[in-house]
Amino acid sequence: MKFKCEKEILEKTFSLAKKATPNRSGANPVLSGLFMELKKDKLVVLGSDLDLTIRIELKVGGEQDGKAVIPGALLADISRVLDDGQISFVTKEDEIQITSGKSEFNLRTLPVDEFPKFEEPGGNEATLDTQSLANAFEQVVKAASMDDARPILTGVLLAAEQEGLRLVATDSYRMAIRDIPGTEILSRDEIVLVPSRALDVVKRILNEGKELTVVLGEKEAVFKIGNINIVTRLIEGEFPNYKGLIPEKNKNKLVINREETLAALQRVKLLAREATPVRLIMTDKKIELLAIEQDIGQATETIEGNYSGEEITVAFNPDYLIDGLEVISTEEVTLETTDALKPAILKGLDEETFLYLLMPVRVS
Repeated sequence: MKFKCEKEILEKTFSLAKKATPNRSGANPVLSGLFMELKKDKLVVLGSDLDLTIRIELKVGGEQDGKAVIPGALLADISRVLDDGQISFVTKEDEIQITSGKSEFNLRTLPVDEFPKFEEPGGNEATLDTQSLANAFEQVVKAASMDDARPILTGVLLAAEQEGLRLVATDSYRMAIRDIPGTEILSRDEIVLVPSRALDVVKRILNEGKELTVVLGEKEAVFKIGNINIVTRLIEGEFPNYKGLIPEKNKNKLVINREETLAALQRVKLLAREATPVRLIMTDKKIELLAIEQDIGQATETIEGNYSGEEITVAFNPDYLIDGLEVISTEEVTLETTDALKPAILKGLDEETFLYLLMPVRVS
């Protein structure tokens, strides 16, 4: 295999494909590498951990066809630190030579015949607008759990709802729900559970084109945009009954400025380290943020807002509250509560497509 390509293109390609390689060394070391196949001027770069596969097709200056599997982390790091300009790749038996300017690297390759064969699954296909998806993914994906001990909660639920698509994610401490009206990729009452890790990668490439093609199979999903294909296994199992967690009615309502509240939270949060919550003290006279760190001190800040309801103090994980405020697009937001222990609802004022549910923290 022999080809040349611009550093900027390769750096971007290797960095993205590497996201599909395993984070930990496993039983199959070849998966730590990126598979590369050159046919004339077409180079295919593929990374996979068997659950997530990223395939990228490039046009390069091809001189000799061939295949190689190259350590993915090294490949991404080398392409990142080389000077701008063309990078040359030449395979020789079980090595690959990478040269650019005065720099030269010779790397041992991994066995090509041990790398898994890639076959793209089929299924129902739909084309979606990337602009609306980018905002929806930003609002929802972060709320999914990172704990593999509960795999169901590491996924994002895609459901056909109200003549559109609904995205739901929860880690059991907070939940994000986003509706995308007019977007239909599922039949009525159909649901699929997509790993949040895969959607996080999709979110990063949505600026590569105006349309995203989604193919939903029985056990896998494919996301295509431009020259990039992302294939992920779907999560099997039953997602929690999220609708039953949403309070039907909350008697307390607070309306606050989003940016001013975010800034105040960031200041008060300096005294809310580790598992320390931030208390939100709400009365008809003032709204106050309070963080108390034993053996260090406390921070207090009064914020502007309109409050209707009974006097109440509710404590939240400040990071989760900040996450919710950051992804709301309206200038003003509402926080609805029932009491200090029941779920609170955060959403944009007069904004109906996004809802962020947050569990309070019990404090003495």
